[in-house]
Amino acid sequence: MPARKLFMFNHVSLDGYFTDASGDMSWAHARDEEWQRFTNENAGGDAELVFGRKTYEMMAGFWPTPQAKQLLPEVAASMNRMRKHVFSRSLQRVEWENSTLMKGELLDEIRRLKAQPGPGLLIMGSGEIVSQLTEAGLIDEYQVVTVPMVVGRGRSLYEGVTTRPRLKLTRSRTFGNGNVVNWYLA
Repeated sequence: MPARKLFMFNHVSLDGYFTDASGDMSWAHARDEEWQRFTNENAGGDAELVFGRKTYEMMAGFWPTPQAKQLLPEVAASMNRMRKHVFSRSLQRVEWENSTLMKGELLDEIRRLKAQPGPGLLIMGSGEIVSQLTEAGLIDEYQVVTVPMVVGRGRSLYEGVTTRPRLKLTRSRTFGNGNVVNWYLA
């Protein structure tokens, strides 16, 4: 039985930051019709989500709300339906539907999840998890959205990575809003 793949989907600024200096990511979410169609199509898969605590709390605070269901009904339905694996040492429980709190060691748990049958695993946000899994060579595909904005200072998705993985560009797509999505295999 083939192992499940682990994918990462994240936005970065033109100057390479995942969040700005205050930890904000809202600058990355410009909406237009073409980008919204892509987002709806991309969210329609059957992957299981992987989150750290910060991203989980942000997502769980938005996607189940009436506002999310009104603004982005297809994405909200998908985000709420998908199974979620939440890595945290501080949370005692997770309440967003289809969420499981993962208290074990990140690398061991991801290896265990990848070995189980099921759909692919998708990391969204969760920069600390991305850097640890990149360092360990556990991410199979990177989907990076470059947003045409300079934020000046912030956090890199890959803080602390020393292994210098060489990725292979497999596809690229440019959008009218200036976003560019690149898909890389590890």
